[in-house]
Amino acid sequence: MFTLAHLSDPHLGPLPQVRWRELASKRALGYANWRRGRGAKLGPSSLVALVGDLRESDPHHIAVTGDLINIGLPAEVEAAREWLEAIGTDRDVTVVPGNHDAYLPGSIRRYSEAWAPYMRGDEGDGGTFPFVRRRGPLALVGVSSAVATAPLMATGRIRPAQSEALAETLHQLGREDLFRVVLIHHPPVKGSTPWHKRLVGASGFRAAVADAGAELVLHGHNHVTSVATIPGPSGAVPVVGATSASLHPHPGRPGGSYLLYRIGRRNGGFETEMIERGARRAGGPVETLSVRRLDG
Repeated sequence: MFTLAHLSDPHLGPLPQVRWRELASKRALGYANWRRGRGAKLGPSSLVALVGDLRESDPHHIAVTGDLINIGLPAEVEAAREWLEAIGTDRDVTVVPGNHDAYLPGSIRRYSEAWAPYMRGDEGDGGTFPFVRRRGPLALVGVSSAVATAPLMATGRIRPAQSEALAETLHQLGREDLFRVVLIHHPPVKGSTPWHKRLVGASGFRAAVADAGAELVLHGHNHVTSVATIPGPSGAVPVVGATSASLHPHPGRPGGSYLLYRIGRRNGGFETEMIERGARRAGGPVETLSVRRLDG
């Protein structure tokens, strides 16, 4: 049995000290949004508790599906690198970037350098998407939907060349009889986001999976835990979204959580159990929120 942990959208805070010249861009709106309320909804206390519980769960590998930072400040990128090193080695943690990581064009260059060990395939192909990491019976396939966007937009994009490479990669991994886990920040399910947060090119992503197949697609972005499906060549492929790991609990809704996937072989195929762990109330213990099968 292989255990994969999945967390997303930690939005590491609080924001570092900001120089006024750093706000002469889209960052001004992001900074104002953080000060007006986003910073109160997301915080390190929830994330620290989750990471502590995750360590006790002792998964074989950890997947982080983007939005490690908030407004693309250089100090945020460096803080995220230190946070990654604290939760695991680059052998044990895989990252794909999100739209907040790519807040400005310069942010992409910075995180591509700082987080490179966590976004590199087994062949050392850093900076190339999709990349592949084989871990036990799993093949983790990292896809990037992170692009810099205009103010008030949070869209992602997957271009045809990446979708075509994804299909080729998934075909090859299928021939190796590996459990294929595709990591992407934006959800690829049609209609799963508002227009300004959508994944541009999602149809190409879905076509790649429909053609070549995958066993599991993991994403973040929407700050809610969700389970959906997209078509595969031999049946529906589960698509799971993780909520923000830094979300504070509030009345009627648990806070941040992380997901554990226990993956094993059965009858010539695979079986998958998903466990969600989080706190039901502010200051409460991290506990199991739900358990479900993903393989029917």
